[in-house]
Amino acid sequence: MTTPVKEKQETKEKGRSPRSSGAPIRLLRGGSERLWLIVLVLIGWEIGTRVAEEEYFPPPSKIVSSLHEIWFSGPASRLFLTDKAVDDFSTSLGHLFAGWLVACAVGVVLGVAIGRSRTLNDLLDPVLQFLRAVPPPTLLPFFIMVFQLGATMQIVTIAFSVVWPVLLNSADGARTVEALQLETAKVFGLSRYRRLVTVILPAAGPKIIAGVRVSLGFALILMVLSELVGSTAGIGAQLIGAQRDFDLPAMWAGIVMLGVLGLLFNGAFVLLERRLLGWHSGARRLAN
Repeated sequence: MTTPVKEKQETKEKGRSPRSSGAPIRLLRGGSERLWLIVLVLIGWEIGTRVAEEEYFPPPSKIVSSLHEIWFSGPASRLFLTDKAVDDFSTSLGHLFAGWLVACAVGVVLGVAIGRSRTLNDLLDPVLQFLRAVPPPTLLPFFIMVFQLGATMQIVTIAFSVVWPVLLNSADGARTVEALQLETAKVFGLSRYRRLVTVILPAAGPKIIAGVRVSLGFALILMVLSELVGSTAGIGAQLIGAQRDFDLPAMWAGIVMLGVLGLLFNGAFVLLERRLLGWHSGARRLAN
């Protein structure tokens, strides 16, 4: 005999299954439904810039043409990527993900440690708050002096600048784990390591993922900033080179390329977040 509570849970689970499996389809459908707005903005931009005839604001058609010429006019066997595209993208994205991954690893480890230790929190909090308040661009001369111009300086700049959202969110998530969960784990004889893996990290997971997502957006910004000084390859170097040559369509092409990368990163991370935190969304739906 099926109880009303069990029937309700089964109904929720049945309703949740197709919803979670169809998440990518819904995402694509939502994007296509908003495509008309992008087309409308591009048409208005094209008409407005051609009417104004302002050299600092080239029309989108010229920007796309420059974008194609610089990065996407290569052979089909290489996905139409030019030699410059391979060089720029591999350099920029390599530095970005290297710095971001280092920041995520350091931020999660140190943040969870601070969140679970009052002594460590009291000891390190003033120093961390001071370092967090220092604007990253002001540290560029220091990083250049210590690490010299090159990949190491760029990776360190990105890692130092984007570690804070991960660290602070990890500390807050670890600090707010319910005491009942930890006491239950102790009663069942779980070791410290098992409590960390099975209780603390899953409970802090939503806040950690939120910090990691924010830091990815900051990493894109710091990637460009680190390439504006003394770099000969990368999207940031292309951007500053076009500005120096007063090649405004090429400069805007770099800006548009950065916007497209940010959009792709965010979309990919949303899908990853839904997969990693599917249990969290399901628990909230059951609670409601």
